[in-house]
Amino acid sequence: MDFRSDTVTKPSQAMRDAMINAAVGDDVYGDDPTVNELEQWAAERHGFEAALYTSSGTQANLLGLMAHCERGDEYLCGQQAHNYLYEAGGAAVLGSIQPQPIENNPDGSLDIAKLKAAVKPDDSHFARTKLLSLENTINGKVLPLEYLASARQFVDEYGLSMHLDGARVYNAAVALDIDVREIAKYFDSMTICLSKGLGAPIGSLLLGSKEYIAKARRLRKMVGGGMRQAGILAAAGKIALTENVEQLKVDHQNAKYLATELAKLPGFSVKAEYVHTNIVFAKLDESVDIKTITAKLADDGFTVTASNPLRLVTHRDVTKQHIELLIEKLNKYI
Repeated sequence: MDFRSDTVTKPSQAMRDAMINAAVGDDVYGDDPTVNELEQWAAERHGFEAALYTSSGTQANLLGLMAHCERGDEYLCGQQAHNYLYEAGGAAVLGSIQPQPIENNPDGSLDIAKLKAAVKPDDSHFARTKLLSLENTINGKVLPLEYLASARQFVDEYGLSMHLDGARVYNAAVALDIDVREIAKYFDSMTICLSKGLGAPIGSLLLGSKEYIAKARRLRKMVGGGMRQAGILAAAGKIALTENVEQLKVDHQNAKYLATELAKLPGFSVKAEYVHTNIVFAKLDESVDIKTITAKLADDGFTVTASNPLRLVTHRDVTKQHIELLIEKLNKYI
């Protein structure tokens, strides 16, 4: 019973069967029919001209930023953004692209006035501001469509492009009860992680214009991301997008239930209004010895990261019964 992340999901039997039977070829040559079909289908499904299958969300974001920006350029992002905090500084190290982080609001958004103030003037002293990168969901929180529209207006006003780190964009769409294209339409490029709540064992997609994806494909080869018979993996990715989206509703319901039950525990503080999707944060009092508690939970078959705030993530391999058992054990060990 692993609550660390939705990245720990196991592929379904349908995915395993599809992987075994996938038609394959050499994707670096463009010969893998399953990869080609996934890329074409994904582009059309999300309202873009083209798509690129990548090995990970980190790689997809790196290619996404590098395809928008040249050496010495800058992208605006949130201080909590995954492609700023948690991707080993790849854009700076490999792309020579400068991040300009802006403080995230409590709801995950970035203040438009602060973004405007951060855009650099056309002056040789400064990096060239080229891109705004948003994340949706961010720490499980959903950016409203009204905010996306205002961000689009901002980038258009300043001549910037806009990229979406959409690792959990389907969680956002499900939470808003809209088609994912209603989010995608505001962006020039977008990533989708297939291996989180959607359950594929590996892979992400980068979407954009034909010219943009052609550049990203060349960059993918440069950073060692060209794969050969990748259709074995892409077959699971297609199932993730066509068969596993409905599961996200259950994950969200379970997360809300988990948040409600955690809030009842002594020493646990949960802001339920920020539990939009499948990620729950609980702030712990000093009286809660989370390292000792997680060690005891491990003996009971639970995998939980010892942190404060405590981060728990629901997914297809975590049931309501698992949550009830976790709460029971937490009550025992607090």
